[in-house]
Amino acid sequence: MTTVTADLEVETGQDYSVDLRTGSHLWGADEPEDLGGGDTAPNPYELLMSSVAACTCITLSMYCQRKGWKLHSISARFEHDRVHARDCDDCEADASGYVDRVRSQIFIEGDFDDDQRARLEDIARRCPVRRTLEGGMSFTTEAVFAG
Repeated sequence: MTTVTADLEVETGQDYSVDLRTGSHLWGADEPEDLGGGDTAPNPYELLMSSVAACTCITLSMYCQRKGWKLHSISARFEHDRVHARDCDDCEADASGYVDRVRSQIFIEGDFDDDQRARLEDIARRCPVRRTLEGGMSFTTEAVFAG
């Protein structure tokens, strides 16, 4: 099970700055200044895209390691935006309103033949975080009030 805690203290003067923690790791999130934040950390969508990018790189590295393939480096670029469904070439025709769109480029450096390259492109689409997002999730939320 993965557990992350998020804490936002409004009294600090930065109303959208959030401290995030899991285990011994501490990092933050914030909104850009034009949305009322202090731009002190990545925004939640940047964190989400970071998760998919990291998972993609790790998945490809693990796969190459298992296969004994000569991998030199991997870098990934993920972009997220919201577009009107009518303007999205890759979206279902019956979609209405806005849709979230993610575009990615994965840069893989190594000694690969054509079959290995095709397989790595396929594996890049199979990272667990991406599959979770594509498959959807079930959320259960309980609001606990203090004071």
